[in-house]
Amino acid sequence: MFRKLRAEAERENGKENKLMFDNRALFALLLPIIIEQILNSFMGMVDTVMVSNVGSAAISAVSLVDSINNLVIQVFSAMAAGAAIVCSRFIGAKDRNGCNRAARQVVLTVFIISVAIMVFGLIFRVPLLQVVFGAIEPEVMENAMIYFLITVVSYPFLALFNAGAAFFRAESNAKLPMFVAAGTNVLNIAGNAVFIFGMNMGVAGAALSTLLSRVLCMVIIFVLLRRKNQMIVLDHYFKIRPEKNLICQILAISIPSGVENSMFQLGKLAIQSTVSTLGTTAIAAQAMTNILENLNGMAAIGVGVGLMTIVGQCMGADRKDEAVYYIKKLSVIAEVAIIVSCLLVFALIRPVTVLGGMEPASAKMCFHMVTWITLVKPIVWTLAFVPAYGLRAAGDVKFSMITSCLVMWLCRFCLCVILIRFLGFGPMGVWIGMFADWTVRAVIFTWRFHSRRWLRYKVI
Repeated sequence: MFRKLRAEAERENGKENKLMFDNRALFALLLPIIIEQILNSFMGMVDTVMVSNVGSAAISAVSLVDSINNLVIQVFSAMAAGAAIVCSRFIGAKDRNGCNRAARQVVLTVFIISVAIMVFGLIFRVPLLQVVFGAIEPEVMENAMIYFLITVVSYPFLALFNAGAAFFRAESNAKLPMFVAAGTNVLNIAGNAVFIFGMNMGVAGAALSTLLSRVLCMVIIFVLLRRKNQMIVLDHYFKIRPEKNLICQILAISIPSGVENSMFQLGKLAIQSTVSTLGTTAIAAQAMTNILENLNGMAAIGVGVGLMTIVGQCMGADRKDEAVYYIKKLSVIAEVAIIVSCLLVFALIRPVTVLGGMEPASAKMCFHMVTWITLVKPIVWTLAFVPAYGLRAAGDVKFSMITSCLVMWLCRFCLCVILIRFLGFGPMGVWIGMFADWTVRAVIFTWRFHSRRWLRYKVI
């Protein structure tokens, strides 16, 4: 199948008879990104597993706060995606000056927005948690207050790291972010061991370890960006001045993606609030299930993240037929990754729940939900999400935003609330709604891809 797709792309490419990314180049780009995504997910899993030994109140608190943190992280990820897409376009057009100018504007914009969000979180921490989670157990709320206070300080460091990592990925250098992520995970695990168990700091220890890890990885990535032998070079940060046109180009990609990602996480937050009414056992089970589901999707998400760089460079070089080819090829690769990941995570359910010290009722509930995820996810998830990465990289961000928001609120949120609050499905209602969401997305984005309307957009 790949040979047929390749032949079509090469036949229709009138400029040269060689594709921009051969199999070796794809492997060199995708593998580090996949490993980085898995490591990032692994960090969250390690935090939850290690905190779970403190008690159900602790793991519940971390889970609830992380639903807010993930909402903010998605904003930063969208800005990083905008950075990667715009810089990839400049790289594809072989415009080094434009690429560096764009990168500097990204750093400025990300810094201002992340600091503003951090300040807001620090000032309104108490009312925010009370409004979002409502009447939860006092011990859970106390732990949530502590965990949120420390993690909110890490927002600017995480945002800048995401932007810096996106710059490297835009020029097809995914190894450096991977190595930084690996080092960060080691530091986070060591920090958790020291602060949680050695110093008996509980959730505060987990949050502090996360903060220190994010500070370090941000510093490392920006030191590496100062090297002169690469496409994107960043220094003299205090001399950066706003450039309206470039900022608008970046935000034209980032804002729709940010809205899409934020609505996605806001929906999850609303669902989490519904689950929080089911008691500590259900919260703990849902928290672990979320982590395992995220873990079995990280490899495929890594393929999608790499696809943005590839499509961005193809579009920048005006090689649209190759963009189509790579979306098809990487969707197949992502599907293989999903199948393998789901099977591996399923095999890890019982060891993880035992290692995490989960209560038997929570562990049983978690096993039931992950079993259904393993059966359903390989069928519809890839078509629901992977081609959309390519469409966004081509500039088709508004369609993706509108589709994702509508489907998420109609299928995922509304259906979940009905199933949980009125039909008594418990936390399994979350995943029934999720399955409906994936299925509808798969149908819509498959149609959009084959329509070729996404090829009409101009980013730079």
